[in-house]
Amino acid sequence: MALATSRRPAPDPVAVLRAHRAAVNVLAFHTPSGALLSGDADGELKIWDLVKHRPVFSSRVHTPSAGVLGIGVSSALNNKIIRQPILSVKSESYHFCKLAVARRCTTNDESHEDTRGAAGQILMAIAGNDTSKVEIWDITSGQRVQLLSPKDSSVGMCMSLHMIFQSGEGDQCTVVAGYEDGSMLMWDTRHPAAPLLQSKQHKEPVLSLVLDGPGLGGISGSADGQLTLFSFNSTEKVYTPKKKFEGQAGIGDIALRGDDKIFATSGWDHRVSIYDYRRRKPLAFLKYHKEIVNGVAFSEDKKWLASGSKDSTVALWSLYPPSEGTSKSVE
Repeated sequence: MALATSRRPAPDPVAVLRAHRAAVNVLAFHTPSGALLSGDADGELKIWDLVKHRPVFSSRVHTPSAGVLGIGVSSALNNKIIRQPILSVKSESYHFCKLAVARRCTTNDESHEDTRGAAGQILMAIAGNDTSKVEIWDITSGQRVQLLSPKDSSVGMCMSLHMIFQSGEGDQCTVVAGYEDGSMLMWDTRHPAAPLLQSKQHKEPVLSLVLDGPGLGGISGSADGQLTLFSFNSTEKVYTPKKKFEGQAGIGDIALRGDDKIFATSGWDHRVSIYDYRRRKPLAFLKYHKEIVNGVAFSEDKKWLASGSKDSTVALWSLYPPSEGTSKSVE
């Protein structure tokens, strides 16, 4: 059944997870363990058993004054719960930008969680001490390996990040950053001195962005609710907007499912919006949360969508689960 053409109402959550005592800011699925991770505004990180719908681990990983703003997962780190930090990175700045762990370009049939580079690096991008700059860190060595700077600091703070290893051999990455003034900048880490591309498609801060599996396009969302689907060619240095939606107010997060067929956005209007990525059209609007929805995430097996809200709940949804042994398009 296609939600876009059916007259039936959008589905209710399969389950609601309620152990948080503060706004849920961010979500991530960890494929090796089959668990869901969630972080809240009080700095608490929870790991959920999705069969029993209860947390199996909870820890105050950041102070309540800071909260948890980003969670990066990597299959290369294996299935481990570590109660003490193995690495702490101090950005020496206060910002609202989620971190990004680099993954490899994929086809639609491959995992999006292949996060180790050719030289064994696990790379992470964060907003830096100067919040207009992007720092690249190697998690395996605990060293900062690059600093990416815009040509003009008037773009303001870095608000969103995505990073992929480029196709072929080596550890070169494409890094895309969304900025406070509505600009998007793209770097090739082989040439870090200046961005490859800079384009201003939004009037308000770019709060969220994601690249597709092959790394040839993606989606960006802004504070004013504009959603832009785009393609780019890093070789020819061309950025092309493909479709724009005037969507929900304040698109704080975007999740693209691993098969690049559907994506979800979270909004200040308390809703989760679902879109067909390939056909560039809306499919459904999910209503459960009573407050702003801060984060969304798809499971790697494509069966689950999780949404986290300022109302302190995590909702678990089942939308267009793929049939066993088939990769047919969403209908």
